[in-house]
Amino acid sequence: MTISQISQASAAPLLRVPAREHFRVVLIGGGTAGITVAARLRRQGVTDMAIIEPSRKHYYQPLWTLVGAGVARAEDSERDEADFIPQGVRWIQERAEEVDPVAREVLTHSGLRVGYDFLVVAPGIQLDWDKVRGLREALQTPCVSSNYGFQLAPKTWEMIRGFQGGTALFTHPATPVKCAGAPQKIMYLAADHWRRTGLSERVKVLFGSGGKVLFGVKPFAEVLQGVVTRYGIDTRFQHNLVEVRGDRREAVFEVPRPEGGVAQVTLSYDFLHVTPPQSAPDFIQRGPLSHQQGPNKGWVKADKYTLQHPDFPEVFALGDASDLPTSRTGAAIRSQAPVLVENLLAVMRGAKPEARYGGYASCPLTTAYGKLLLAEFDYDGKPTPSFPFINTLQERRDMWWMKKHGLPRLYWGFMLRGRA
Repeated sequence: MTISQISQASAAPLLRVPAREHFRVVLIGGGTAGITVAARLRRQGVTDMAIIEPSRKHYYQPLWTLVGAGVARAEDSERDEADFIPQGVRWIQERAEEVDPVAREVLTHSGLRVGYDFLVVAPGIQLDWDKVRGLREALQTPCVSSNYGFQLAPKTWEMIRGFQGGTALFTHPATPVKCAGAPQKIMYLAADHWRRTGLSERVKVLFGSGGKVLFGVKPFAEVLQGVVTRYGIDTRFQHNLVEVRGDRREAVFEVPRPEGGVAQVTLSYDFLHVTPPQSAPDFIQRGPLSHQQGPNKGWVKADKYTLQHPDFPEVFALGDASDLPTSRTGAAIRSQAPVLVENLLAVMRGAKPEARYGGYASCPLTTAYGKLLLAEFDYDGKPTPSFPFINTLQERRDMWWMKKHGLPRLYWGFMLRGRA
């Protein structure tokens, strides 16, 4: 070969073979669900595991309601993700982009192919800010915020305490959301603050919800209706926010017509708290693990009792991106995780998954400063109180202190360590 030929050969592009790694168990997602399951598996002696999670920070998001209400600090909800990756578990700090359940591989953003024997799908839920026209721009204005953003929750409090009167509008989208009670929690706290500061007569509180009812579990809905009545809140159901005109302080909703189709209704506001539409991550929606049609389109398939995927028995799912018919809350994950771990261990040793998740979820609804309604229920919508001898069908001060102090400690010190 001549010098010229050698030079030309060295200049030719190299064919890159995708990097590959393989683990016994791979977990997609290092949020509440992924970390809790990984910690429990390590405590059961499982090794050769990897977590695929791009974020450097981990957030205790239930605290953001209290941040928005001025009684907690945003920084107290934030920790380093590295501090909660269980010892001995490989952290692949990347974004998952594709799952091939036939080849048993997860493709990451960099092109790394991560093989697995067993897969736990827990990527969480994404906030679809751009599905509401003008919302991103409106969030830059002084009178629009959302407790669903770490940087925005402190702004909510600044807006509440600086509000001098007018129409205060709170929204809830037609999509599933994480912690379905959160859009109401901040509304009740804001109304209570304005009552305490003598502004009630100067404030009209509106709740524009894409849902049909205030709360899906009737006994708790009745209590919440009393809270709505107490504050004089004007509820507008089947109002799904589709546009915010920040320059004109207008919110546009789609509402169903009696004869079919939808109409648009425009409401003016002086204060606007938005809960954005939410969905499973895009790679989940377009992938083979999710429903491709029907009411659960886009959500990961999982047997509602065993949490095992119906099409791929080596795959399990839990948390916000799953199709489990219960509320998307940390308390639900706390009940799902031990069931998933027990069933995954059974399948790993060739046995049938026998553990059952009954749909337990909990929603601690702040109804005033110092008051909280602890809604606990199962798949059947039946109240399932976990505190004996305590009436949880009423607003309680002790439950407020539990939310503010007890639950964060339980989360950081026990749940994420696989101890609770």
